[in-house]
Amino acid sequence: MRDVPADRTGALWRLAAEGRQLDANLIRLTSDARVAAHVEPDVDVLLYVVDGTGRLDTSEGGRLLEAGCVVWLPRGGRRGVLAGPEGLAYLTVHRRRPGLSIRNTAAVEEREGDGDGGESACLLDRVCPACGRLAPDGSDVSFCGRCGSRLRAS
Repeated sequence: MRDVPADRTGALWRLAAEGRQLDANLIRLTSDARVAAHVEPDVDVLLYVVDGTGRLDTSEGGRLLEAGCVVWLPRGGRRGVLAGPEGLAYLTVHRRRPGLSIRNTAAVEEREGDGDGGESACLLDRVCPACGRLAPDGSDVSFCGRCGSRLRAS
């Protein structure tokens, strides 16, 4: 973290080795930035807080996040993250996801029950590398609505 400029946000690092079985991402959120509540249907996620504070909201309630905190997030659970006033940096580690596939939306909603199945936990292609803002869902979104920076290609 010391080699990364303090004002850089979004995905700071990703595990990218060929043939890996794990995915890992180091994320930094600016003050009061939020990762919207979503459901991860495919993989359990281990979250380790590197720096700062924030709050993790799950279906079981809210939990304070601070440096050194480790949380297991089981698949199928709803979760969202809110950075504290000084921002939040955290590492996520999970089994590598299966390849992308096209799903029938009605079938997904029926399987998940309430029709509000949320989003995949891996939203990094929608996090602005310049300001850390999470772009709205949509396949045509290529630029950050806050600062205008180009978003990463999926």
